[in-house]
Amino acid sequence: MRGNKFVVALGAGVLAFGTACSTAVPQTQAPPPQIPKITPPTIVSKTPVMVDRALPDDCELVVPVDVMNATLGQEMPGEPRIIIGIKEPGIGRTGKIDCYYGIPEKKGLPDAKIVIGLSTYTDDLTARTRVTESVEAERAEGAKITEVDVGKQKGTLVEGKDEQLLIGSLGKSTFVVRNRNNFIPKEKLVAVLPVLAQQSMTPPL
Repeated sequence: MRGNKFVVALGAGVLAFGTACSTAVPQTQAPPPQIPKITPPTIVSKTPVMVDRALPDDCELVVPVDVMNATLGQEMPGEPRIIIGIKEPGIGRTGKIDCYYGIPEKKGLPDAKIVIGLSTYTDDLTARTRVTESVEAERAEGAKITEVDVGKQKGTLVEGKDEQLLIGSLGKSTFVVRNRNNFIPKEKLVAVLPVLAQQSMTPPL
């Protein structure tokens, strides 16, 4: 915030001079004006934090399009599409959604550039177990596995041949961000995927 600028003009003391035989009469100098002290207002900023959130029903509540575009540094084609999954009591899953971003015109879900999935489970342990099982299955297929920071949480970056994903859990929820067909270059994965993952687990303020 720009501070207000105060410019104060101080008048010089003026001495009155008479004739050669008269003496100078000193003027009484006025005290300097008081310059008000400016106290900037206190600004309280709210930092978005990841939470074990309820499943949203709109992709704009997962990662808004403008946030997606800003994070990627380019405008994604098409409109995001949401697929609402079914509950699967057999594995303890109580809900699931997938948001597909960057679908070109006249193309389908398989052509999406980025897919973000959120799921909820009966308890924290079940959510963590599902993440562990998914990571180990990818490892068995030859994927490279790396732990990365996602906000203040941890996630696992899985680098496969045709798809890279960042997966993790928070409470009873799990998140996964998929990079389809090497859309995001390998050297930018750690800079981009954690940002999208964090946003997906951050409800709007």
